[in-house]
Amino acid sequence: MKLQPDKFDVPVINGYGPGWIAISGQTITRSVIVNSRGRPLDWDCSAFDELHEGHFSRLVELKPELILFGSGLRQRFAAPAWLATLMERRIGVEAMDTAAACRTYNILAGEGRHVVAALLLETT
Repeated sequence: MKLQPDKFDVPVINGYGPGWIAISGQTITRSVIVNSRGRPLDWDCSAFDELHEGHFSRLVELKPELILFGSGLRQRFAAPAWLATLMERRIGVEAMDTAAACRTYNILAGEGRHVVAALLLETT
């Protein structure tokens, strides 16, 4: 039984580590939004303490089924106020460390789901 397609037609996360991520073969060293139905976008934050509601409300424009919040080197949760716009639009948000978000993104995108991964890249 075949479980996965031979070729992805979505951006794929090929690798990751502290402070970097490879998306479809391109290495990126800044926080990024990976959209299964579009190109990667800069996410203008470099630390969890810099995040605010504007970082999350921007994701509404992408109209995903689900957002994976990669919170850096360890799992942290976004403040409920930051997610208000998403909750109003019934867009789910799952918080996990960035490595787990990368793995989960590939699985869901490979299934054809419209998923967005908002990935905070930290080095420490």
